[in-house]
Amino acid sequence: MIVAVRVIPRSSKSAITGLRGEALLVRLNAPPVDGAANEALIELLAKAFGRPHRDISLVSGAKSRDKRVAIEGLSGADFKARLSDILGNAS
Repeated sequence: MIVAVRVIPRSSKSAITGLRGEALLVRLNAPPVDGAANEALIELLAKAFGRPHRDISLVSGAKSRDKRVAIEGLSGADFKARLSDILGNAS
């Protein structure tokens, strides 16, 4: 599954905070330097969606705030259910 993500680096904490249009809005504590924010994004998504790091990969947007991320082994229904739990717990 390919997921659109909008990243806000250098936030006070790392979290998935909502949706911005069709994209996940993700705040990351890491700065956008030397791929640190991309690594933090992969780590956060792996933990949030219960997938190993090797199942998460950056498809596009390595140097942009707007990214596309592939999550292997996750169905659309599982993604929606987990996202609903995450956003429900965030509020």
